[in-house]
Amino acid sequence: MPISLNKLGSIFVFGALGLTLTALAYPAMLGVENATTNTSRIIANTQYGPLTEADRDFVVKVRAAGLWEYPLGEMVMERGTTAEMKEAGAHLIVGHAGLDDLCRKIAPELNITLPNLASPQQQQFVATVDSKSGREFDSTAVSIMRVTHGQIFPPIAKIRASTQNTLVRQLADLANDTVLDHMTVLEKTGLVNIEQVNFQQTAPPKLPIEQVTPPAPQPGSPIVVLTPRPDLDINTSAPTPAPSPAAE
Repeated sequence: MPISLNKLGSIFVFGALGLTLTALAYPAMLGVENATTNTSRIIANTQYGPLTEADRDFVVKVRAAGLWEYPLGEMVMERGTTAEMKEAGAHLIVGHAGLDDLCRKIAPELNITLPNLASPQQQQFVATVDSKSGREFDSTAVSIMRVTHGQIFPPIAKIRASTQNTLVRQLADLANDTVLDHMTVLEKTGLVNIEQVNFQQTAPPKLPIEQVTPPAPQPGSPIVVLTPRPDLDINTSAPTPAPSPAAE
């Protein structure tokens, strides 16, 4: 039985890690270091087309992003000091609820295990923002989110251009639209320093693999659901086609 992310608060533990803004990286399997750098290796042939290591890692990456950006969006809606900040928070909630719904639909079809917790680094992002208040809260939240969205944007395009799997392609379409929307609303806050963002995006410090890898879910644990908010009537992405099996 699925559980809401709101009910996960008691087990969403923030580690005492220093704040670092680095590219999101995931091994081929949750909690297991990737022994190969050949992410184009086909790991399964499905009715939707071949599935590569990069495809699988991408699905996990999108899921993990929602597990920290959705609660951060709720925090920003509640504590942001301007209308632009609250709008950005609403877009995070709606966008990641939509991405999460698609991840949970395609993962069983592709035999992909989804995490129920964000990585320690991502959890620390939320903890860092939570420790701030007022305008410092606003600027810290925007800085972290704009850097991480800018880092994931190019890998989305790469997956979209290269994947042979129609379900992964559909997720990449939606992720591209959603991340672009999020970067746009974050920039509308007037708090984005593009020069600083570009430096942090292109020169991230390296972290141990365990800090940037979401932990594997406990066997038999219910999957966490990022619940849609019907009170937020926001369009964050272009329509996407229904999934269809790959052509014979």
